[in-house]
Order: sequence, then C-alpha cells, then structure tokens
Amino acid sequence: MGRSDVADATTLEPAPGLSFAARIIGIVFSPRKAYADVARRPTFLATLAIVLLITGGAGFTLMSTDVGKEAMIDQQVQQRESFGQTVTDQQYQQLERVAQFAPYFAIAGQITLPVFALVIAGIAFAVFNAGLGGDATFKQTYAVVVHSGIIVALQQFFVLPLDYVRRTLSSPTNLMVFLPFLDENSFPARLLGSIDLFIIWWSISLAIGFGVLYRKRTGPIATTLLVIYVAIGLVIAAVKTALAGA
Repeated sequence: MGRSDVADATTLEPAPGLSFAARIIGIVFSPRKAYADVARRPTFLATLAIVLLITGGAGFTLMSTDVGKEAMIDQQVQQRESFGQTVTDQQYQQLERVAQFAPYFAIAGQITLPVFALVIAGIAFAVFNAGLGGDATFKQTYAVVVHSGIIVALQQFFVLPLDYVRRTLSSPTNLMVFLPFLDENSFPARLLGSIDLFIIWWSISLAIGFGVLYRKRTGPIATTLLVIYVAIGLVIAAVKTALAGA
C-alpha cells in the first residue's frame, strides 16, 4: 500500500460528512473512508456510547442467566488453576456468592474501555507526534481509537450466543479453534488461546485509522501492533505454563 493510497485526513477541503450510521458501518466495510471522516470531524461521544451499550448490554444479558453465572465461576476456577493455584471448597462458595452480582460487574467493567482508549491514544499521540513529527490533535487520535472499538462491539454479536450455547466464557474466536486437538495445558495451546481473531481485526482497523490520520502506510503500523499483541500473548502463555508446572 503506497503513500498515494493514503487519504490526506488533515485537509480542510469541503466534503460532505458521513452520517453517524454511515460512519459506524464504514468502520467495518470501508474503514479508510470512515476514518478520514473521523479525522475531519473528530466527534466520538455517540460512538463511545454505542460501544459501551453493546458490550455492557451483552455482558449484562449473559450474566443474568444461570448459564452465564456458571460459566463465570468455571472461568475463575480455570484461571486460578492455570496459574498453579488450587481452589478450595470455601473459595468456590465465595465465587458462587460473587456470581450473583455478575450482571452489575459486567456493566461496571465497561469503564475500562474509555480508559483503555485513552491509554492507547496517549501512546499513539506520543509516538506519531513527538517521535515521527505528526501534527494530528489528541482529540483526533482519541476519536480514531474510539471508532476502532466498533470491531470490539461487533464481536459481541458473535460471542454472546456461542458462549451461551457452549456454556463457557472462553473465547470462541481465538486461534485454538483451528487446533482443538492440542492439550489445553500446553504452551502452544495457551499461546493460541490468548490470540483472538477479532483483536487481530481490531488491530488492523486501528492501524488503518492511524495511517489515515497521520498519512502513514498501514502495513508497518499493523505489523507493529500485531507483534506487540503476540508478544503479550507469549508472555501470558509462558507465565501460565511456568506456574502450572511449578
């Protein structure tokens, strides 16, 4: 993808802006055009509200069911055991009591999304503006990150019904779906289980947004984001494997 393919997102030439619905749909089907519109008009509150509504609503819906509560307890047990811990009967009973409040935890937990977006935007703003001489504003950068969250929200429409049917909160869209025969306690399985297809899609979408905003090639940005993501997965898998074998 050449530099000539990248839209100049900072020009102020008159252009009809996309509607809110067109922006949301565009992030999925024509991200370059949608992110160019975001860069010209960096509004994000409505999009942030939609992302929070979908992700929070999905979590609340699932956790309001007995299946969701049981799945949450099983996930907590599996996480502790993956780090080499043993769950006692008393601890299990405590998990059952906490599970009754799971729907409200699911909603409260959404506060991490705008905070996470702030962190990502802050890092990107520092790298592109201070490090690479970019001239975008922080508001533009944050708006791009928020709009990339549409991919995360979209994931809920796939994950929610599958989680309910499978009676588990383990991601049905991680790379382990391609190699189900692997021992789930092995390092390769833990690594593949920590890498999600929708997060890969989100990383590429975010890279497109940054490329449009800062007039950079998408490829190197996407590669950097994916390398960081895989590196985090490697660390998590290595720690779990080491602790489980301790």
